[in-house]
Amino acid sequence: MNPMLQFVFAASIPLILQLLGLTLAVWADPYIQKRQRKIMFVIIALILSLIIRDLIETQLDLDGTLHMARTIAAMYGYIIRPLVIVLFFYIVESGRRHSLIWWLLALNTLIYLTPLFSPICFRISSNDHFQRGPLGYTCHIVSAIALLELLFLTFRAAKGMRKAHILIPLFNVLLIVLSVLLDSFILHTQTMMSLLTLAMASSCLFYYIWLHLQFVRAHEQALMAEQRIKIMMSQIQPHFLYNTLSTIQALCRTDPQKAFEVTERFGSYLRQNIDSLSQPEQIPIQQELAHTRIYTEIEEIRFPNVHVEYDAQDLDFSLPALTVQPLVENAVRHGVRIRENGVVRVTTRRENGFHEIVIRDNGKGFDPILAERADGTHIGIRNVRERIEQMCGGTLEIRSVNDEGTLVTIRIPA
Repeated sequence: MNPMLQFVFAASIPLILQLLGLTLAVWADPYIQKRQRKIMFVIIALILSLIIRDLIETQLDLDGTLHMARTIAAMYGYIIRPLVIVLFFYIVESGRRHSLIWWLLALNTLIYLTPLFSPICFRISSNDHFQRGPLGYTCHIVSAIALLELLFLTFRAAKGMRKAHILIPLFNVLLIVLSVLLDSFILHTQTMMSLLTLAMASSCLFYYIWLHLQFVRAHEQALMAEQRIKIMMSQIQPHFLYNTLSTIQALCRTDPQKAFEVTERFGSYLRQNIDSLSQPEQIPIQQELAHTRIYTEIEEIRFPNVHVEYDAQDLDFSLPALTVQPLVENAVRHGVRIRENGVVRVTTRRENGFHEIVIRDNGKGFDPILAERADGTHIGIRNVRERIEQMCGGTLEIRSVNDEGTLVTIRIPA
C-alpha cells in the first residue's frame, strides 16, 4: 500500500471509532431531545461518508486514472460539507426552519453538479490537475454565510447560557474556519485527508458535550424553580394565615372598615409572595421593604403592642426576594409579641463597602445555632442565609441575648 494511503487510512481509524462511539452515546442518552438525536445521527453519517470520500479520492489521485470518479468524489465533498455546517444550526437552536440557508444549499448543490458537463465550477484535467472555474468558490461562500449564521445563533442562544458554555460553539466555528484556510492555501498541493473532515468530526463530539451542558443548565433552573416554591411555601405560615383570617372575621363585626383594610393588605401580601416565584434574579430593596411593610401592618393591627419602624438610608442595591420579610416575621412571632411595647427596627445603610440591612428587636432572644437546626421554630433563617451567600456573595449574622433581644445583620458587597 502506498505510504500516503497508509497515512490517510491510519488517520481514519480513530475518527471512525470516535464517531461510532459517539453514535452509541447519542443512542443511549435519555436526555437528548428526539429531534436533536436524529440530527446528530445524520451529522455522524455524513461525516463518516466524508471520511470514506477522502480515502477514495486519495486512492484515485494516487492512481492518476478514473478522472470522472475523482470528479464525482470532489462534487460530493463540496455539496455535503456546507450541509453539515447547517445541520449544526439545529443543535444550537432546534426550533427554527432556517429556510433561506436551505435555498443557498440547493443553489450550491446545483452549481456543483455542473462538472459532469461543464468546467464552470471545476474540472479534473487530463494530466490529473484540479482546475477551479469561475464558480469554483461557491461552496466557500455558502459555507462562510452558514458559519456567520451559526455564530449569530450561538450568540443569541448565549443569553441564557453561562459564559463558559459559549466557548464550545465558538471554538467549533473557529476550528472549521482554520481547517478551511489550511486546506485551501497550505495543504492544497498535498494528497491527504481533508482537515475540514477532521474538524467536523471533532465538532460533532464537542456539540454533543454542549448539548449535555444545556441539559445541566436546564436541570439547574428546574431545581431553582422548585427551591423558590419551597421557600415561598415556608414563608406563608399557616398560623399567620389562620390568625389573619380570624382577625378579619372579628373585625367584620366590630370595625368593618378596618376589616376591609386588613383584607386588602392580606391580599397584597399573598400576591407578592406568589410573585416572588417569577423572580429568578435579585429584586430592588424597595420592593422587598414594601412587601415587608404589608406584613407588619397586618401584624400591628392584630397586636397593638407591636411596632415596626423603618429607617431606609440606603436604597441603591438589590437582594434575593423574600429575604427581609421572613426575618422580620421571626422577630415579631418569636420575639416582641410578649413585650408590652415590642419594637422591631429595620435599617438599611451603606458601611465600609457593604450594603447593610440591620433588623433589631427588643424581644425575648434565642439561641441562633439551635434555631437554624430546628425545624419550624424560626422560619427561613437557613434559606435566607444560603440565598444571600449564593446569589449575591453576602453574609448574614445573628446576635441574640436572652430576654434582651436580637440583632440580625445582612451584608452585601457594594
